[in-house]
Amino acid sequence: MTKTLLILNGPNLNLLGTREPDVYGHETLDDVKARCLGLATELGVGIDFRQSNHEGQLVDWVQEARGMADGIVINPAAYTHTSVAILDALTMFQGPVIEVHISNIHKREAFRHHSFVSGRADGVIAGCGTEGYLLAMRRLASLLGA
Repeated sequence: MTKTLLILNGPNLNLLGTREPDVYGHETLDDVKARCLGLATELGVGIDFRQSNHEGQLVDWVQEARGMADGIVINPAAYTHTSVAILDALTMFQGPVIEVHISNIHKREAFRHHSFVSGRADGVIAGCGTEGYLLAMRRLASLLGA
């Protein structure tokens, strides 16, 4: 049976490519999705790629993942540093979770150094640009035996 990865993107990631390209690069979220779809084929996994600017929507999707996904890649963006709700939802998910950040949050403002999500994540990838998504997918596929 094909394993399914849920790839979640938090607030402002819909503006990738135009938002602070010196920090986040020039790739759009559609570009990232296309690269993830290509890798999914190579790995033999399915993906469900989503983005929301709304914390509650992200929580709902993590809860839904309990019945439809085998692993989660999440870039919680600004909610990384504020959302106990996303942490709680991820804690209820029984599969592996990989946290991704395009920039190296530890080289940025001090408030970005703490991640609530890291308390649940099975791995954290930061500062590898959008390639971090691909690294996360490869790690999940490995953890899931895909």
